[in-house]
Amino acid sequence: MRRAGRTALADALAESRRTTWRLVDAVAPAALLADAPGGSLLRRLGRIGWRQELWCRRDVPPGRLIPPSRLVDADGCFGDAADPSEPLPAPAAVRAWMDAVLVAVLERLADEDDDDVGLHRARRALFHEQAQQEAMLASLATRGLPAPASALAPPSRMRLAADVRVPGCEAMIGAAPEYGFSYAVERDAHPVRLAPYGISLQPVTNAEFLQFVEDGGYHRARLWSTEAFARLAAEGRTAPAHWRRVGARWQMRWFDAWLPLEPYAPLVHVDAHEAEAWCVWADRRLPTEAEWEHAAASLDGFDWGDTVWEWTASTLAPYPGYRPDPEDGPAPFGTHRVARGGSFATTRDRLDRRQRRPLEPTCADAFVGFRSCALD
Repeated sequence: MRRAGRTALADALAESRRTTWRLVDAVAPAALLADAPGGSLLRRLGRIGWRQELWCRRDVPPGRLIPPSRLVDADGCFGDAADPSEPLPAPAAVRAWMDAVLVAVLERLADEDDDDVGLHRARRALFHEQAQQEAMLASLATRGLPAPASALAPPSRMRLAADVRVPGCEAMIGAAPEYGFSYAVERDAHPVRLAPYGISLQPVTNAEFLQFVEDGGYHRARLWSTEAFARLAAEGRTAPAHWRRVGARWQMRWFDAWLPLEPYAPLVHVDAHEAEAWCVWADRRLPTEAEWEHAAASLDGFDWGDTVWEWTASTLAPYPGYRPDPEDGPAPFGTHRVARGGSFATTRDRLDRRQRRPLEPTCADAFVGFRSCALD
């Protein structure tokens, strides 16, 4: 889809909107309006329409006045500088506005040049909507709300495999123009010198992390940064937020249901500090994002994209020659950690080994886990 032409892109935009409405229709009205990290589901929904309209219908040359939205006070409710206390429009009004925006976008798309420049904004709007669908599902799961009928089952057990040794090399990292659509933080492709390293072919499993939990990992300050351990103590947590022990058995919360912990499924809903603490305990380390990307490109059996997003050791930083796109806001360089891959809930269109997903290190709301590397 990163190279999709006008016709395929138009079909994908229409199908993505149908997917959004199926998700929304399965959510109780109260859950749609309830506040949550990242904003209520209605606010997330409005951001889909606001960005699509801004990028594809309200875009003007630099220096010109941006025309108003079709929805009164959409900027104040859903824009980059939105006021969280601003009352939101009724869900029906948001839906009607988003449908009208999509019709207008598809009409304009038919007249765009059928190349990477002409289709860039529409492709970006598609990937943004698909990303928000995954984010809304993750929000429902984090809040313990019922799963929509379209929600997938928890990640299933994986084929277990040992580390693979990767020879040192000069790897090409990042997106080149011929790859089609890319975000500015993924550009440009550039060489990175990698030392030899050993990396697991699959993410860490529940069983592997359970050993850490039962060995008192959440009680041992030396495994954690000072800040992370203080936060754990304040929260009183002794295991991942979605786990609980019932008698001798462990369970995992999946949306509003408590299920037996599947030992050989990938661990999910942990933050970067939990991932790093496990690595210290296990005498392992997180891969850098360059190591991860090279492994995904070069190793047979490297399991990614249908399991969980994966924490890396890399803090988001610009690539050489970084130039933001006109529609970009400030990138969270220096504050956010890079997650790589994709999850079982990620639309297949979005999967790309070069994609960089910036997440706050304390974020465990996403469908995110990690894999590890050997210490050399």
